[in-house]
Amino acid sequence: MTTAVVICKDCKAEGVTTVRKPALDTHGNPRPGGRCVTHWRATKKARSVAAHGQRVEKNFGITAEQYWTLYAMQGGRCFGCRRATGATKRLAVDHDHELAKQHGHPIEQGCIRCCRALLCGPCNAIIGRLGVEALCRLIQVLTDPPARKWLDLALDQ
Repeated sequence: MTTAVVICKDCKAEGVTTVRKPALDTHGNPRPGGRCVTHWRATKKARSVAAHGQRVEKNFGITAEQYWTLYAMQGGRCFGCRRATGATKRLAVDHDHELAKQHGHPIEQGCIRCCRALLCGPCNAIIGRLGVEALCRLIQVLTDPPARKWLDLALDQ
């Protein structure tokens, strides 16, 4: 029994004559839309980018263009750790919850004036859980560890 070859509708539109593999789901069935793997991935990526832009605008009052401009201004990395690039999971828009209260909108949402930086998940969680005083103490632990002073005093006695 022969199976009919379905040509991708986007390949047809682009004039691609090479037969490409169809996009299949996890069960091996063709995905809806009649696209090849290449065009299905491109369509999925475009939908994801559009959805992210809508989410950022709805939740933080900044456009997708402003998000990506901020991303570029930060050098394409998390402002905190400078390691995460947002390639796997886009960087979060960090915003000031106290400022959100002052502006009269829910603290889960922000506005353009509440936004502080783009951060990876771990950096955003640290900022959200710890206050300024705690962060300053942690900087002290890294730059001038108090235990070394205390332990040195104990050894001198």
